[in-house]
Amino acid sequence: MSTPQAKSADDTPDACPVIESLEQIGSQWRLAVLHELLAGEQRFNELKRSTGANARTLSRVLDDLGEMGFVERRIEEDAPIATYYSLTEKGRSLEPVFDEIECWAGSWLEDDPKSD
Repeated sequence: MSTPQAKSADDTPDACPVIESLEQIGSQWRLAVLHELLAGEQRFNELKRSTGANARTLSRVLDDLGEMGFVERRIEEDAPIATYYSLTEKGRSLEPVFDEIECWAGSWLEDDPKSD
């Protein structure tokens, strides 16, 4: 008698875009940075403060998001030199996704699951 095998992402074509999307934006820090940048352009230290990420993590996340085309960096060379981060069109296109997640969270995460 054979045991059932778990389906891979290849076996469920409808799930592939979801899985691929979550692989790009699904980490805690990537989501936090993308969400913060929805409010507009921010400097590195502003993002560090608002997300709670340490400098090394934030730097890595911003580099990753930049390479994937979600975030762009602008350097202002006046004294002192300042680096600003903002969402690209691809990054801004995630706004309705965050809106839907917030709506879902408002409906499903308000109740204490222990009280059910």
